[in-house]
Amino acid sequence: MTATIRIALGVALAGALIVHSAHAQGVPDRAKTLRAAADTLGMARWSDIGGANTRLPGIDIINTQEVVASGTTDVDGRMVKTDVHVALGYNPAAIRVDIAPEGAARHTIETVRETWAWNESQIGAGLVPGKGTATPMMAAVRERLLNLWMLPYGVVKAAYAAGDKTVVSTEGGATVITAPLSGPLAGMSLKATLDAKNLITKVESRADNPALADLACQFEFSDYADHAEVLTDIKTPGHMVGKHAGRTVFDLTVKSWETNNPYVVFPVPANVKTASASSPTSR
Repeated sequence: MTATIRIALGVALAGALIVHSAHAQGVPDRAKTLRAAADTLGMARWSDIGGANTRLPGIDIINTQEVVASGTTDVDGRMVKTDVHVALGYNPAAIRVDIAPEGAARHTIETVRETWAWNESQIGAGLVPGKGTATPMMAAVRERLLNLWMLPYGVVKAAYAAGDKTVVSTEGGATVITAPLSGPLAGMSLKATLDAKNLITKVESRADNPALADLACQFEFSDYADHAEVLTDIKTPGHMVGKHAGRTVFDLTVKSWETNNPYVVFPVPANVKTASASSPTSR
């Protein structure tokens, strides 16, 4: 997905300037809907100024981000006060989630990059001998990658990348975007609900492949604003709720959400690469 996603988004964004609706009356136009969602989030930059012959492709400016949040997470069936620090990137597709439950000895750093997943005893563990331990977690590749694409920016990127496989519809008066995922997440699709301002308020992952049914979950987003220290005009959620099988697994309030492509990297430790050669991705 990530190899062509920036090209796909740029081309599709440009096409949104000139595409006319061919859908039946009452069905939202796909190109206009995706552009509206991207514009509302502030994730695209345009060159609409000037005559028709001077227009250039739209540019997707979202790649790396950092999020600091606090709230509660599910620890052994109990909702526990937790601090969370997330670093993520879309090219390459990667996310590191540092989870620190209050009063618990279960501080974890869960990382995934493309087809590799591992836990870190400290950030950068396993890259330099004697500095931390990297534990391969190959069975968690799909589950962790899914968190990246269920964020509002991931939904828009995935919808553009899916091209005409993306469907825009209306349910209960709200606009809905449905798009299939690819790569390690082939067999899964996303369903995103937009509010009247074209902000993504709910994202549901659905298993088109029954073997992936346990990956079905739901994220809810609200309180959008520019939560970055250096304002970028990119709107980010201020409140996030995650649910699995109808049960809340996290409820987080955002303290900061840096969107100005902060420097975050996700090098894969050698032992994790070795483990991936003999451990097929199962989840």
